[in-house]
Amino acid sequence: MPRVAGIDIPVNKQAWVSLQYIYGIGPAQSQKILAKAKIAPEVKVKDLTEDEVNRLREIIDKQFRVEGELRKEVNFNIKRLIEIGSFRGSRHRKSLPARGQRTRTNARTKRGSRKTVAGRGQKRGTAKK
Repeated sequence: MPRVAGIDIPVNKQAWVSLQYIYGIGPAQSQKILAKAKIAPEVKVKDLTEDEVNRLREIIDKQFRVEGELRKEVNFNIKRLIEIGSFRGSRHRKSLPARGQRTRTNARTKRGSRKTVAGRGQKRGTAKK
């Protein structure tokens, strides 16, 4: 398995898909990287030569922020929002959606599993309206 940016990328996948296993590289970025390295996106990683893999490594290391450096930057940005007391920072502090999504229903991923609350739901003996 070739190691790029500290990640072992899968060998049995096409090059443009394998690059997406690196944090910070999506479909569009992987296509750009392969174009700069002059590698066909459809070629499998196991068919790449050592020279081509080295070109990929160089391009990613020099021109893109990926993995640990990018994660650190994102965490720093969130901490800064919390420290300055912005609305988005307060939403991050409370583990709620920060970009205006509704929370009355949905938002289960962010809020966690349901917590049962006493007094909610239908009372026995009363009919539905």
